[in-house]
Amino acid sequence: MSNNNRTVLLIDDNIVDLKINSKIIKISNLFDEIITCLSGEEALAYLKKTLNDGGKLPDFILLDIQMPDMDGFEFLDLYKNLPNRLTDHCLIAMLSSTLDFGDIKRAEASLHVIKLLKKPLILKELEELLKKYF
Repeated sequence: MSNNNRTVLLIDDNIVDLKINSKIIKISNLFDEIITCLSGEEALAYLKKTLNDGGKLPDFILLDIQMPDMDGFEFLDLYKNLPNRLTDHCLIAMLSSTLDFGDIKRAEASLHVIKLLKKPLILKELEELLKKYF
C-alpha cells in the first residue's frame, strides 16, 4: 500500500511505547512522516503551530488514552474545537494498554475516533484499519 505522502502523529507519554509504535509504523511503510509528541499539550501546540504556519497536517493520529495532565479524552475535547480543515481530514485511533469497557464506550462515542487499538500496535491491525479508511 503506498503512503501517498501521509503523515501520522503519535501521542504517548511513554517514550518506550513511542519508539515501539514508531518502528512498527516505519516497517509498515504506510506513512511518509512520523511525528511524535509526549503529551496531549505538546500535540495541541504542534497542531496549532502547523495550522498557523500552513504546514503539512497529519492524516492520522494515534492517541494514547492514559496520560498524566491531559488524557486522550481531554485531548479530544480540545481537538474538536480546532479548524475543520484539520478535524474533517484527520482520522484518530486511540491506543490503550488496558481495554477498559468504559474507555471503549467513550472512544466509540467520539465522532473523531475510528477505533480503539490495544498497545502495542499490531501491524496487521493497523494496515487493515488504514486500508478501510484511506
